[in-house]
Amino acid sequence: MRIIKLSATKSTNSYLRELCTQENLDDYTVVIAGEQTEGRGQMGTQWQAQSNKNLTFSVFKSYGKMEIEGQFYISMVVALSILKTLQMLSISGLKVKWPNDILSAEKKICGVLIENVIKQRHISASVVGIGLNVNQTQFENLPKASSLKSITGIHYNLDELAILIIKRLKVYFDKLASGQFQEIKRAYESHLFRKNKPSTFKSSAGNTFVGFITGVSDSGKLEILEENQVTKLYDLKEVSLLY
Repeated sequence: MRIIKLSATKSTNSYLRELCTQENLDDYTVVIAGEQTEGRGQMGTQWQAQSNKNLTFSVFKSYGKMEIEGQFYISMVVALSILKTLQMLSISGLKVKWPNDILSAEKKICGVLIENVIKQRHISASVVGIGLNVNQTQFENLPKASSLKSITGIHYNLDELAILIIKRLKVYFDKLASGQFQEIKRAYESHLFRKNKPSTFKSSAGNTFVGFITGVSDSGKLEILEENQVTKLYDLKEVSLLY
């Protein structure tokens, strides 16, 4: 495992993607930064983190050839790897908020940004960016954010945490490589936030409605049983969960 440590960079994902174009990277090449000046989240959002208090890193994972239709399994594998690592640390109330935010007691402690490398209509590799709130305890204007230290009162070693997550990533990516798709999906859905509970959603058109999350499709769309007892599938840009 090759680990590149930086005091600061704009984005560990951007750094690792640029490195991909310059050399053939070994599997599980890791870039860890003490500070990200332009950290990115899902759909162009910015990831906010105090320098040297949180875990901001990216991992390179190659596949050879993976069908594009199966790309959400990468997201499920990453979410499960983080959640299982945090379970080992006795972090309570862990859930996955679709598609791959990690919550503890309904507060966000970890975000994920996965950028896939497409070659000849297949996914050849992924750059997996992980931002985990660890030792930061103050989150300005972010009432739904929390951290490991806020939850447990323990000060964590960031490098040790990164190694634990990477080891778990290897376990779950091995499951994916061996075709354990249904096991991965069942595990992911079992930890899905608000599953089978009445929840309020907002559509991309701005309309709110009530429904029940029943699971996800193989392509990663959210399955919502609506009030008319019809289950509809929603993509990431089509709906947001209000809670």
